Formats: sequence, structure tokens, C-alpha cells
Amino acid sequence: MMLPQFYVDDIIKTAIREDINYTDTTTDLMISEDAHGTARFIAKAEGVLCGIEVALRVFTLLDGSTRSTVYKCDGDRLNKGDIIAELEGSTRTLLKGERTALNLLQHMSGISTATDRCVQLVKGTAASITDTRKTLPGLRPLQKYAVTVGGGRNHRFNLSDGAMLKDNHIYAAGGIANAVNTIQKRLGHMVKLEVETRNLDEVQEAIKAGADVIMLDNMDCPTMKEAVRLTQGRALLEASGGITHETLLEVAQTGVDIISIGALTHSVEALDISMKIK
Repeated sequence: MMLPQFYVDDIIKTAIREDINYTDTTTDLMISEDAHGTARFIAKAEGVLCGIEVALRVFTLLDGSTRSTVYKCDGDRLNKGDIIAELEGSTRTLLKGERTALNLLQHMSGISTATDRCVQLVKGTAASITDTRKTLPGLRPLQKYAVTVGGGRNHRFNLSDGAMLKDNHIYAAGGIANAVNTIQKRLGHMVKLEVETRNLDEVQEAIKAGADVIMLDNMDCPTMKEAVRLTQGRALLEASGGITHETLLEVAQTGVDIISIGALTHSVEALDISMKIK
């Protein structure tokens, strides 16, 4: 994974703490402390795997003696019935970590699978697929990692990553020109500036003001195509808002550079994966 282990561990520990609290009433009262067992993660649907290291880490944080064998890695394509990994260790540990591990694994794999589908739909065009900041609180690093596993790219990780003038910033500053002029005087030379636009007049304002990236917010395809013609490569163009699988290729064919899709993270369907204890 690209993320440092201590960072991922903090997310996992929060999830475990939320689920177990101080005891597992069912497992601790029913399963003897010295019981050992094995378990398998099994794919129940086709998709792109993501998060297997995160899922296995749940069990090693609960019990460092847990051992695992991995058969499928992040980015691998899964078929129904594929064995992803096997675990061996305390039966109590396997039972306690099951739900947390599956929650993370299914969700991350759902994101990578959804991203891969979008990437495949725009194949052959110049457009790249990116995520947004519409992520679940606390899970953003894992969700954005999953987007890259699916072949997508990351938009800003947080508000510190870049300057982006959205509609409310522009209203507050009194217009695009004034907003861009004000922020560029203080912007570091390594930081890019993106401006959100709603029509071609605003696109022209953003070009003239010197924006590095221009977001085309909820524009139809003919308008976006005209925005590409007007811009002539002077800024990157990002299509955003209301884009579906049915319209994705048409949007990409307008000539935009980036297509950002919030649904990749905020409302993705989990990939069906089970864990079976032997």
C-alpha cells in the first residue's frame, strides 16, 4: 500500500474499538481461549480486489500470532468462488475480527471495482477518472487508495492540497477575476489553482484570470465541447456533476482532461466477499 502503516492502523483500531468495545459477549462466552482454527476470504462476485492487507491487519492487531497466506493481491481481478486469502490463528480472534475486516475489504473492493468500470468506459480517450472529497469521514485515505487500485487518480486529499475556488468562494470575493487575483498574490509557486464555472462566460473569465484548472460544473456535452475549443489547452478542464455510466463516454469524447465522480466513494456498492471459518 502507498499509505504508511501507522496511518492505516489508526483507522483499523478505531473500527475495532467501535465494534468490540471491551468484550465480544458471544465469542468470549462460547469459544474456549485455546481454540484454534482457519478461515478463508472468498469472492462471491466478480470485481477488482482492494484492501486485503488492511483486512488481514485487523487480525494481527487483535493477535500478533495470527498467520495468513495471500492468494490474490490488490488490483487482481476476482471471479466468483476465488479464494483470496487464508488465515490461521485463535478462533476467538477470527470471529472478533471478521465483521470489521469484511466491512473494510468489501467497501474498498467496491470502490476499486466501480472505478475500474469507469476507467474501462473511457478507454481510448484522453480523459482520466478522479475521485472527489465526497468521502466517508475517517475513511478518506483508504477510499482514495482504492480509487488508484481501480485505475483512477486522486483529486485533492484535503483542503491543504490545492486552491479551488467554488461558487461560494467566488460570491464572497465578488466574482472570478477578483477571487483569482486575490488568491494568486498569496499562493505558493508549487500550488495549482482551480476555478469552478457554470457557463461559457465564466469559463472565459477563468481563462483570462489565469486559472490552472477549470471545472465545468453540470454542463451538457455540447457546452463542454465548446469550452474545450475556447480553452485551447491553456488550462486543464474538469467535467463534474451528474455524470453516469450512460453519459461517461460522451463526456470523455468532448475532449475534457479530467472527469471527477463523487459516487466512486460516497455511494458505492460493496463487493460481495465472505469469510468462512473451518
